Amino acid sequence: MRDIPVGNGKLLVNFDDKYQIRDIYFPHVGQENHTEGFPFRFGVWVDGEFSWVFSDDWVRSLKYLQETLVTDVTLRNESLGVEIVCNDTVASHENIFLRKICVNNLHDSEREVRIFLHQDFRIYENRVGDTAFYDPETLALIHYKKHRYFLINTEPHFSSFATGRKAFRDQEGTWRDAEDGELRGGAITEGSVDSTIGLGFRLAAAGSFEFFYWIAAGTSYDEVSELNKQVLDRRPQEYLAYTENYWRVWVNKNEIEFEGLTAEMVEFYKRSLLIINTQIDSDGAILAANDSDVTERATDHYSYLWTRDGAFVANALDLAGYAHIARTFYDFCGRIIHPDGYFLQKYNADGTVASGWHAAWDIYGRRRVVPIQEDETALVLWALWQHYDKYRDLEFAHRLYRRLIVRCADFMVEFRDPVFKLPLPSWNLWEDSRGIHTFTCSTVVAGLRSAANFALLFAEKERAASYGQAADEIVEAMREHLYSPEHGRFLRAIQYNGDGSSETDPTVDASLFGTFYFECFPPDDEMVVNTMQAIKERLSTGGGILRYENDAYMRASDGNSGNVWIICTLWLADYYIACAQTKDELTEALNILEWIKASALPSGVLAEQLNPMTGEPVSVSPLTWSHSTFVATVMNYLQKLRQLS
Repeated sequence: MRDIPVGNGKLLVNFDDKYQIRDIYFPHVGQENHTEGFPFRFGVWVDGEFSWVFSDDWVRSLKYLQETLVTDVTLRNESLGVEIVCNDTVASHENIFLRKICVNNLHDSEREVRIFLHQDFRIYENRVGDTAFYDPETLALIHYKKHRYFLINTEPHFSSFATGRKAFRDQEGTWRDAEDGELRGGAITEGSVDSTIGLGFRLAAAGSFEFFYWIAAGTSYDEVSELNKQVLDRRPQEYLAYTENYWRVWVNKNEIEFEGLTAEMVEFYKRSLLIINTQIDSDGAILAANDSDVTERATDHYSYLWTRDGAFVANALDLAGYAHIARTFYDFCGRIIHPDGYFLQKYNADGTVASGWHAAWDIYGRRRVVPIQEDETALVLWALWQHYDKYRDLEFAHRLYRRLIVRCADFMVEFRDPVFKLPLPSWNLWEDSRGIHTFTCSTVVAGLRSAANFALLFAEKERAASYGQAADEIVEAMREHLYSPEHGRFLRAIQYNGDGSSETDPTVDASLFGTFYFECFPPDDEMVVNTMQAIKERLSTGGGILRYENDAYMRASDGNSGNVWIICTLWLADYYIACAQTKDELTEALNILEWIKASALPSGVLAEQLNPMTGEPVSVSPLTWSHSTFVATVMNYLQKLRQLS
């Protein structure tokens, strides 16, 4: 799990719950991770006693300064008699990670203190062939390989340093060298290397000592050397103050009337916006999550763009008034769209196709299949129309009309069963079954109607009519084939077996909220009411909502039916908002928002899932989609409140 991320769209630094740097992504958010999840250690030596801050001797508080992407971390060790207050950030516009460290003496006597900061780079996600050396030109330590350079420095200047081998035979690394309070490593080491710097000082009785530490990231020696010079010239404190102020201005740039929300709720809303921003690459990719711990169980990670997640996040940002970020995402989609008019499963931050498990060949039927989750294509068009409808940027829409909107819509019109008129089978949003899913159908309707709106905007009436007719046909087919009179609710899917036969899937699934959310059916339609009631009755657990019945993914124990999902719980709140006819009827939605806020880590970070028995986070954190759904639900709540007023 990652408790406090800081970043600027190119450089992302993640901390775990022990206040260890665990991920350093550069030059893209989510790509490449130059630590591979291995920790950068932080050690403290006081009058001959040593402790790493990850040990149980420390009481840690990991939070952010209000309305900023600057951390507010307190580390307290009673046995050593010291308290350390740290503020970490990544400069808003330069690729510099900056940390302010203030050491406070809890004793009434003078102390000798040494702080040790350890770096364990695995550049290009590989520990082979790195070099770490002390550079007399910059008076700094530098790690490099090929086109990646990381410069480490402090002010006042560090008093000792060591470079050495790590993870090689019996050599654990230079961090072990620090544990006696002395560093004896060499000035340069190549291969599998790490480094440690030390800074010693006298601490007056009940006194304090403050210093700064930074890592500059670049693609050449000259680049990191210049960044280091900028920090020294501008002074570290000014860099920190500028970045703190920048994020306060950024998160408050839109004047929103938060009627009916507590100050704590508003702060959490703003925290969600800031955390979302850390997970978005400056070139437009919106990454699902950047928590490398997941690789230990999956041999893969979440540092990818799924265009479905991206579309939901971009829509939340549009609702919140951050059109420029959403617009960059839509442009990114315009660059990566498949020539045939759909999006593949997922993409890397640089736009290349990411790892995937959707087969393009049916080994049983010996035929080609389209390896997609069709909702990923449909939702981009839905979100793009919502963006245009709010901001009316005609030239931007025109730029994407032919290469993205028409291409996707034409595909969705054709990618249907000629008899039943429903979309052909594809993978569902949870990526665990292939068939005709009610959620997917709902998004395709929304995507086609959005494309029809764009076609009318550009005076292509026949095209608009074709898209609109296809959408209407899907709605009627959903009514006929995906609503079950027997169960009195919508089915999750029609599943196709390898032998060509099919069967209905009546599993209650939280994603069925799409039937009203994408305006296929009104929220007060009996079919929707019955479906949402089934979700509430069958999927409620531990204060929240499951993904679907008997969900086994990362299930906390065999004794429960699955974990609580943040997004699924918020979808129920969206239903209450859509149905509300009075202000009082919004109370249930507000209660869910409060519950979500209370379920976050102390830093404000939301995970993907929660253990229903303990409320502890499960899977990755932060999950961008969790935070964006919270933002969108708050905006939906405020909009409905204004309507009812």
